[in-house]
Amino acid sequence: MKDSDEKTSSPWLILLTVMVGTLLIGLDRTVVNLGVPKIMSEFGITITTAGWIATAYIISNAVFVPVFGKLGDMFGNRFIYLWSFVAFIVISLIVGLSWSIGSLIFFRAIQGLVGAAIYPTAMSLIAKTFRDRQERAQALGIWAGSFAASAVIGPLVGGPLIDNFSWRMLFYINFPVGVVGLLMVLAFLPKDRPQKKEKFDYAGSIILAVALSSLVLVLDKGQEWGWTSFKSFSAYFVTIASGIIFYFVEKRAKNPLIDLNFFKNPVFVSALSVTFISFGGFMGAMFLIPIFAQTFLGYGATETGYLFLPLALTMMVVSPLGARISSYIAPRWSVSIGMLISTIGFFILSQRLDPLTKGSDLIFPLFLFAVGLGLGMAPLTNAVASSVPPREVGIASGILNLTRNIAGAIGIAFFGTLLTNQINLNVQEISVHTTINSFLPNIAKVVPGLVILKAQVASYGFVFFVASFVMLAGALTALTLRESSKDYADEIEGETKDVFVEV
Repeated sequence: MKDSDEKTSSPWLILLTVMVGTLLIGLDRTVVNLGVPKIMSEFGITITTAGWIATAYIISNAVFVPVFGKLGDMFGNRFIYLWSFVAFIVISLIVGLSWSIGSLIFFRAIQGLVGAAIYPTAMSLIAKTFRDRQERAQALGIWAGSFAASAVIGPLVGGPLIDNFSWRMLFYINFPVGVVGLLMVLAFLPKDRPQKKEKFDYAGSIILAVALSSLVLVLDKGQEWGWTSFKSFSAYFVTIASGIIFYFVEKRAKNPLIDLNFFKNPVFVSALSVTFISFGGFMGAMFLIPIFAQTFLGYGATETGYLFLPLALTMMVVSPLGARISSYIAPRWSVSIGMLISTIGFFILSQRLDPLTKGSDLIFPLFLFAVGLGLGMAPLTNAVASSVPPREVGIASGILNLTRNIAGAIGIAFFGTLLTNQINLNVQEISVHTTINSFLPNIAKVVPGLVILKAQVASYGFVFFVASFVMLAGALTALTLRESSKDYADEIEGETKDVFVEV
């Protein structure tokens, strides 16, 4: 198998290598939130200030994902992957040594920046390594499983580290894992030939950075600021204005950061649409489950992690299975069926939540959700990788990951706001229909707390009920998913024919 240099490593060793990096980055994104209470206590800060620990990472990561996707295509994915991995290991140690909340937020932003390179370059390396369509689908399925599992393994790993050591261990643990991953990169990842050097689109990168920063900022802080506040409207304006400017700049650029012709590709657009809906529902709902477990079930960080263990294992097993199934039936059917299963899981979950809910009551609906997501992730990822030539997979995967990031931010903002508003409505409604048939003062003191408890739990049920409809909308949208009939493994000298069929 040749791309540019002779590849002597087994393709599956290459896959395993990039999985280590992907899993490490995914864990870092999800595990840090568990340490926020300890960080607040050590630095004496408010929850508002602590929110910037995650916000700084998310903004810098979202901004630089498409940039590194383009740089990987231009300078070689192995080169970008290698040095970003080195930088991530180093900056993780520095984050753990933070001496103030200001230094912690700053280093988290740098960590998000260097981590942004891992996903697009990893996906591009897989797509270039596995040229056979079925093998590529299988490889992307396994890789997607590690990506999905990282979202739920985070609490499992982070809980014991925090409970037994310190929040700083959340960053120090990246060093030994990162060193193993780095040695694997040096041993197994072959050098790939970069494209002919072209001028980088600095103007487009800066304008896109402004647009994404303002968008992610308002999604993260909008509920705190108020969605109709001056700060929020300022962010809306900056996002829209810079987005329009970016469109016209990219249309005229000779080597644009994002080739707008991608969005004329029906395969690419349909895959992004389904990804946006599914990840919006996934991240928005999954964000609330640990909160529910720790608030109403009395779980600690470690116990919450154990609750997610079956979910993580299911995703890791089912994702490769989803890739294999999609090689026998049209991807739109496997994705749609998977999202329908997730819909059922969320619906069952919405009906099981009450003040007497136990952790075991959550296992089965979460299992169904994991099965559905696992069936759908690999075909979606493969649809994007297969819809463009290998030389463009880096930027295409960057756009895919950006779509997931933005969808997740919107999902968290939407479901978080929906939860808050529904709690307020439920408190009012339950209070109106509550009658105290006792004159004992102790009873009168207890009732308001019970009203609030019932209102909160019922609101979580309502949010998951809405999430089930979001996933149902994703299942219906998945029926529009298209697949490229062009096998880019046969691409010669960049000569391609863009042929698309609906299957």
